[in-house]
Amino acid sequence: MAHRDSPALPIAYVMLRILILLNWIGGAAVLALLVSTVVAEAWTMKALGIDPGNFPPMMGLRAIAVLGLVAVPFNYAILRKLVQIVETVRQGDPFVAANAYRLQSIAIALLCLQLLSMVIGFIGEAISTPKNPVTLDAGFSLSGWLAVFLTFVLARIFAEGTLMREDLRGTI
Repeated sequence: MAHRDSPALPIAYVMLRILILLNWIGGAAVLALLVSTVVAEAWTMKALGIDPGNFPPMMGLRAIAVLGLVAVPFNYAILRKLVQIVETVRQGDPFVAANAYRLQSIAIALLCLQLLSMVIGFIGEAISTPKNPVTLDAGFSLSGWLAVFLTFVLARIFAEGTLMREDLRGTI
């Protein structure tokens, strides 16, 4: 079975498309929640089961939501670039300069997401109290930073591989 006939490629393509849709839906949900905290703060807090007289500073929660919205386009960029890379694999020619640039873009977006996560984690810690702890899956992530560095390295490997391949074609 040729690698292009692998069932993993169509599955990856479909999963990436689903993740793109879920990313936008999640962003819309965060936006709706953010708007509801501005329009009907007391009602929203009650709906979320938070005692209106005893919750973390609303500005901090809103800032976290805004940063969550900022993450949506970065996630989209990563997923879209991955779809494009999968398409080149399906066509049988993944080692092209465009994929090196795509990986570089993914690495930059991952870097931005790691920085956002650290800021979100900092805000969460700042507004958290013993009475109302704010628990977020945010902050410093060793595996997240490892992904950033590995993606930058992979982008460089793709760029060098593409140059070597073009040099080889020129000598034949």
